[in-house]
Parts: sequence; structure tokens; C-alpha cells
Amino acid sequence: MPIEVVIHGALGRMGREVVAAVCKDPQLKPVGAVDVEAEGPWLALPGRQDSIPLSSDLDTLLAQAGPRVVVDFSTADAAMNVARLATQRKVNVVIGTTGLAPDSLTEMDRLAITNEVGVIVAPNFALGAVVMVHLAKIAARYFDHAEIIEMHHEQKLDAPSGTALSTARAMAEARRKPFRHPETQKESLRGTRGGELEGISLHSVRLPGLMAHQEIIFGTSGQTLTIRHDTVNRECYMPGVIVAIKKVVELKGLTYGLENLLGL
Repeated sequence: MPIEVVIHGALGRMGREVVAAVCKDPQLKPVGAVDVEAEGPWLALPGRQDSIPLSSDLDTLLAQAGPRVVVDFSTADAAMNVARLATQRKVNVVIGTTGLAPDSLTEMDRLAITNEVGVIVAPNFALGAVVMVHLAKIAARYFDHAEIIEMHHEQKLDAPSGTALSTARAMAEARRKPFRHPETQKESLRGTRGGELEGISLHSVRLPGLMAHQEIIFGTSGQTLTIRHDTVNRECYMPGVIVAIKKVVELKGLTYGLENLLGL
């Protein structure tokens, strides 16, 4: 039987990608959509002749559609509400929203265990980005110097990116000490060396034409090693989302990070 899925934030850019990806997978079945901007009672499915119920009220739609999984790409505040409502109805949850506080993650884990369902939270669903961090953790054990350059579109609100910060922390944890950070004797333009975390300089680029890109450069005597990941459209996140939807129905409690679903 296909896994029945409700998409929360379905009218947003990521939400529309999730709807399309779920429609394409024969093991999944979209049964409802939720969005604060919902105006009509139905959402037409891309590439198909049928529609699914559309509502601005998640709890009502969950009761009506009876899904096994709800996928959320909205905001941190809305994601917490999704987790509360869905777990109380014994519905598994996949969350791609970033910016969740540690207390929120703790509450999600408690709710999931209490209601015997799974919750997956992943700050990045791009498979290549997850593998990039895994490789960076391996390389971190052999180099004393490293810098990260992350590049995003000009409308991204935060800098550096959450992925860059989590990458730097993972690298330092893998080597069990900070990297060596050369002190600049004369900084002609303030901030040129970027921000520093665990001895790693982080640099943020914001330009139209970019989507999400990250480059990790390791250096030692006479050589460098570069690990880079590029995304060109939001479709890149969908294989990871699909993996999470299929895995979450087998889990209990909170699983944080796509890497824990891939065996890395």
C-alpha cells in the first residue's frame, strides 16, 4: 500500500517541489495539502487529472485525510505546531524547516516517543551536501587548516548558512580540537577574513544567479584539498525528502539529520 502523505506549506517553493515529487513516486500517495495562503478547497496535482483537499487548517485536514506522514516546509514556529498536532494524531512527521531551537527538538522527541511515531528533522535534504559533510569530517583529521566558503542567492536572510556552521562544528568534533587559525597582522578592510568558528574562517557570498553552494578548503604544507557541493534547483532536495518519508514510518522518536538515514 502506498504511504499516504499530507504536505504542509504546499504552496511555497519547496512545498510545490514536494507535491510534485510525491506524485511521481509509486510508493507514495498525496492525500492533502495545507498552506496559510490556501483559498480554494482543492489543489490540482501536477501532471495528473486529479486534485487533493487543500486547507489552511492542518488539524482539520489531518482528521479528514488520515495520512501516515505529514511533510513540513514552512517556518520554525509553524513546524513546532505541525509536530504537536500530527504526533497527537499518530501521524509521522518529516520536517525540512531550519532554525529549530534545541528545546523544540527535545519536545519533538518526547511527543514522538509518547505517541509511538517517528519524527525526522533535517536541516539539509540534499544528498550531496550530506556526503560533503561526511567527507569533510574524514579530511579534518589530517589537516590543521581549513576555510569554508558558502554561496547563496541574494535573498537569503542569514549568514553564514546553517549548513556552513554545522559543517565547521562537525569538522572540529571529528578532529577533537579547533583548527589552527593564522592571525592577520594587518586587516586593510574589516571582516575580510570572514567569521571564525573552531579555528575555521567562514565566508559568505550573496549574489543573484546562485542557489546554494559550499566549498571546504583544507591546507597543509605544499597542498590543498577542496570539497565542493553545488545545487542548481530545488529538485536537488527531493531524493532526500522521499527517503525520509519512506523511512519515518519505520522509526520511533526523533531522528535529526539525513546522514542518520543513509548510514554515514
